[in-house]
Amino acid sequence: MATGTQAKGGAAEATGADIGVYGLGTMGSALALNLADSGFTVAVSNREAEWIAPFLDEAGPLAERLIGAEQLEDFVAAIARPRSILFMIPSGAPVDAMIEAIKPLLDEGDTLIDGGNADFHDTRRRSAALEGTGLHFVGMGVSGGEAGARNGPSMMVGGSDHSWEQFKPMAEAIAAQFDGSPCVAHLGPDGAGHFVKTVHNGIEYADMQMIAEVYGLLRDAGGQGAVEIGNLFAEWQKGPLSSYLIEVSAAALLSVDTQTGTPMVDVIRDQAGQKGTGRWTLIEALKMGQSANTIEAAVGARGWSSEKAVREMAEPLLPEGVQDAPLPEADDLEMALLAGRIIGHAQGFRILSAASEEFEWSLDMARISEIWRAGCIIRSALLDELADAFRGELPGGHLILAPAMRKRLEDSIPALRRVVAAGALLGVALPALSAALAWYDSMRRARGTANMIQAQRDFFGAHGFERTEGEGKFHGTWNPLP
Repeated sequence: MATGTQAKGGAAEATGADIGVYGLGTMGSALALNLADSGFTVAVSNREAEWIAPFLDEAGPLAERLIGAEQLEDFVAAIARPRSILFMIPSGAPVDAMIEAIKPLLDEGDTLIDGGNADFHDTRRRSAALEGTGLHFVGMGVSGGEAGARNGPSMMVGGSDHSWEQFKPMAEAIAAQFDGSPCVAHLGPDGAGHFVKTVHNGIEYADMQMIAEVYGLLRDAGGQGAVEIGNLFAEWQKGPLSSYLIEVSAAALLSVDTQTGTPMVDVIRDQAGQKGTGRWTLIEALKMGQSANTIEAAVGARGWSSEKAVREMAEPLLPEGVQDAPLPEADDLEMALLAGRIIGHAQGFRILSAASEEFEWSLDMARISEIWRAGCIIRSALLDELADAFRGELPGGHLILAPAMRKRLEDSIPALRRVVAAGALLGVALPALSAALAWYDSMRRARGTANMIQAQRDFFGAHGFERTEGEGKFHGTWNPLP
């Protein structure tokens, strides 16, 4: 393809593209095609210019709404002002370099949109750096993978009101729809969108881990095969656990490896990777003094999975110490997963609430629940209930205290207790489900055990404590050690 702008379609050439997409990897390509499919003209470019021509060729009839540009100057010039330019490139230094390269080519009112999995601190820094320049910066979380990006993702947008008004018609057109409502929203300024996406991924970690734990209990303690477990998960998809992740898990368990003819999951090495967003969620939760132990357990479990050699060495060396216990019934496993899912989401929303207060974002928890109902990885029937809960009575702002959630937990917590107890007795690790139960029991007890911790701290470090009556800091009169 010749250097410069290649336009297909006279109208596009005359008026300019509605939006530019820079970065033609998996997600960038899918979003560009989604935009074109929704009737928008899209300028596209890529650092490796040789990717552009094949992309246009593979676009078929949609190429009429695509403008390919090898040079950055031509790419910018092909977009109608005020410009909206979506970066779908690796997060971190590449985004900073791209901003510096493109800034001299832009005009007042133009908006740069980072659609990658960025650290929200970087997004806040970039927004502040562009403040007063006439340019706008948007951090947008995109969930749904390649299929979602192509057919309708869930999108979490942070940035100025100006940038949202400019981008809104396109965002709502390409987003997933739930009962006619687009699964995209402007959630707040600077890093709000990217932070909400980060917490979304933390909840995703916890949900995936809990599903894996139930699979492990059925496999290792129940002796069930992939097909039997997959069929059970497929049944659960018809009930309160209905979700994309249950659907994916069932389909994965029922898939067959073409090389061996055995279930696909049985030929996969038990080591899970992670890209960091789960850790980011956990780190920010700890900074804000929030408990996210279901997410912590999920992140930790992925870390433990990487120590495959150590686990193989330990298996014959460490005593089992297991006891006989009946395998939980399918109904108990289903309800335990539901309880764990509610608690994992509740922890995630508490992190969002704390961040909203700290960064003055005014996040709308009900709206966040709504835009997660379709398109994203954690979409589930539960999110519709959570949206209703946030719009109703919510004592103390805590999701688990909403009347509908209290009823759900009343029905499901006994099953979670039985499943966690069975896992402990049978020697099957259930870190995330166990963490969910521990958090629930901590939250439901008015008098905890931190008084003992405060006594210890004052005994050895004179840190002081508050008394059950009266104001101020006190010190104890402690017995000497023998």
